[in-house]
Amino acid sequence: MPCIIATGRALPCKDVVGGIQKVFFANQGTVGKATITAGVVTAFTPSTFDLYQFDVKSASGLEQTITTSSDNGTTFFTQTLTLVLTKLDAATQAMLDSLIKTRPTAFILDNNGNYLTLGLTRGCEINGTISTGVALGDMNGYSLTITADEPMMSQFVTAALVTANIKASAGAPTQITP
Repeated sequence: MPCIIATGRALPCKDVVGGIQKVFFANQGTVGKATITAGVVTAFTPSTFDLYQFDVKSASGLEQTITTSSDNGTTFFTQTLTLVLTKLDAATQAMLDSLIKTRPTAFILDNNGNYLTLGLTRGCEINGTISTGVALGDMNGYSLTITADEPMMSQFVTAALVTANIKASAGAPTQITP
């Protein structure tokens, strides 16, 4: 089957901003099979899994690198999420110790209200640094690089699929307050 282009793209309005607001992690293997329609995840089977919410601010974002090989006939996407969590604390450190030892699936909420996946089929790997800073104004916290090599780009996700699975305790998301 030939690969053909079936449409073009107009110049969009200047009505978007960069960055992300939140990251949600699901334990390895708990996110079911995704139903993808026109580039959007519209369902998961099974439909329920727990998501753990991380609020972020500036210096955090998602980039994707496209790698193709004409010799091998392959294409894959490296999804790289840079995540900055300010303020060192024992509870966050203990939670991160568990998180980095698994291969979670992640979802982000960008500053335009879009939900996107990371590691949907193969999970994510987490690397980074822990820093106290040197000068009084330096960052004190965790700089994480979360990567996933996937056969497809990060997929958009229907918002209700993410919000319905956020782990809640007494009606509020379960989060550490450093």
